[in-house]
Amino acid sequence: MATAKPPREHSPSRHVEPELGIPENSRKRPFQGGRGPKRQKLKKEKPGVGGTYEEVLLADVRALFAAQTLSNPTKKTETASNEGAAEGEAPEVDPESVPVAVSAEAELPAPFTEIEVKVLEISSVGDGLAVHPSSNQIYVVPFTAAGDTVKVKVVKHFDRDHYSLTDFVSVIEPSPLRDDSRIKCQYFSKCGGCAFQMLDYDTQLKHKKTIIEKAFKNFSQLPPELIPIIEDTIGSPLKYGYRTKLTPHFDGPPGHNTNANKRSMAKIKFKEAPPIGFMHKGLRRTLDIEDCPIGTDVVRIGMKNERKRVSEELDKYTKGATILLRESTKRVPNDDAETPLHMLKTVTPTHTEYKTCITDNNATSTEYIDNFVFTNNAGSFFQNNNSILPTFTEYIRNRILPPASSSSPKIKYLIDAYSGSGLFTITLSSLFISSTGIDIDSSSIASARNNATLNNLPEAQCTFIAADAPELFKSVTYPNDETVVVLDPPRKGCDEGFLKQLMEFAPRRVVYVSCNVHTQARDVGFLVRGKGGKRYEIESLRGFDFFPQTGHVEGVAVLNRVDVVEAGIAAEE
Repeated sequence: MATAKPPREHSPSRHVEPELGIPENSRKRPFQGGRGPKRQKLKKEKPGVGGTYEEVLLADVRALFAAQTLSNPTKKTETASNEGAAEGEAPEVDPESVPVAVSAEAELPAPFTEIEVKVLEISSVGDGLAVHPSSNQIYVVPFTAAGDTVKVKVVKHFDRDHYSLTDFVSVIEPSPLRDDSRIKCQYFSKCGGCAFQMLDYDTQLKHKKTIIEKAFKNFSQLPPELIPIIEDTIGSPLKYGYRTKLTPHFDGPPGHNTNANKRSMAKIKFKEAPPIGFMHKGLRRTLDIEDCPIGTDVVRIGMKNERKRVSEELDKYTKGATILLRESTKRVPNDDAETPLHMLKTVTPTHTEYKTCITDNNATSTEYIDNFVFTNNAGSFFQNNNSILPTFTEYIRNRILPPASSSSPKIKYLIDAYSGSGLFTITLSSLFISSTGIDIDSSSIASARNNATLNNLPEAQCTFIAADAPELFKSVTYPNDETVVVLDPPRKGCDEGFLKQLMEFAPRRVVYVSCNVHTQARDVGFLVRGKGGKRYEIESLRGFDFFPQTGHVEGVAVLNRVDVVEAGIAAEE
């Protein structure tokens, strides 16, 4: 095990990774002030195209509510008209004019009442959407499968938006899709990290395909005929034990964050070891977690060791902290050497790998993808499921170039926007005369340059620039007809300024990789609608399951430039 330094607050990185137990929109440190756990708040906001947790959930709720209203006409509703919305576009909906349910049969149950509901479908955020016979209200229920009848505790009603948040209590009648013997974690149904452990893996993959389908339906603002059939989601070789990075955390001593304590400048000490783990589903409270089965073996060992170390060094802490657990691999020729302490040894026909867990954010981690080697600042972003990366990078490699054409020039250049430590720039470089990667994080660029050297790539073939993505097109002079651009932005997607510059440069081909298929759909919609007489068409859409058992899916969209504006799709000016 690498020498540990005291944990520190979570450092910013290029991507915000899917964090265990925390919705993407809510990653603040839990408040600890002696008043008990608070519920995570859902911001009430007008539906938009930001791809936030609330927007995605609300889109699914509204679609199901509309379907329920049509199938239950005896339950009266007052509906707002969306006439005038372009065909295939997500209508602009004013929260003040959305349908308001008026049920003469029953009022909604009081908060903290327990009721039985029937789950009709699973939403794109991973929670079940259920109904009660008394009304068309949609109940959001975590840890459920379509077809389950479950007991829930009602938490809060959002009357105008026709849904209610609930806590899962128990299964009354399981769906045929549900098999609780598949669950491998004792914290499932409490920890917010995993949502689907009770489901067969094929069912999980089919659901993640529907997430992408609904993302492009709800957020791309494109008519259906411009969205190709979504290809089947490619699964992870490892369903458990795949995650090479975990970041459990603990909160400060009770009362450390109160106004009185801040005024007194007192240093409150821990009286006992705090819960160390991940967020409790639906609560602003840390759930104490001793083991996480989706972590790799060496990361799980690191988690046990770090829990023990923190409990032995409590006097060093006066506030909470985040613990880094990052797998690092050393690959050597096969030998019979004894495995060093705190390392795990794996022997293959060609080499031996020694794996260790790094806990220092500033240390360097090493990872292999086939025969490529990558080093990174351990606290920085890198894909967290190594088992799927060979398949994933091979897929990108096979689709980065268009089919050969006698009428079009050959693509010779690659631009890798949001390149990080060079994953795509390096694994794709042999296909191009020259490749350029760009990232705003100077430490990632330093790692990328080092990785190019480690993989024997000369600077003339593989160049990296430390700058914000919108500055990229000021620095690159590749001819646009011979260039492909790879986009792999953070969860928030690309900003409008970057997309406009991309449209002005107009590369022949674009491959958009995203850990948030909803912002991906928004951005791809912008490129397909076009601007200034230029636009793109979607060649293919496909998901990769980087995070089995969770509600997250990675999306890959391949686009080609359309050189002639076709009738019926006039590019925006």
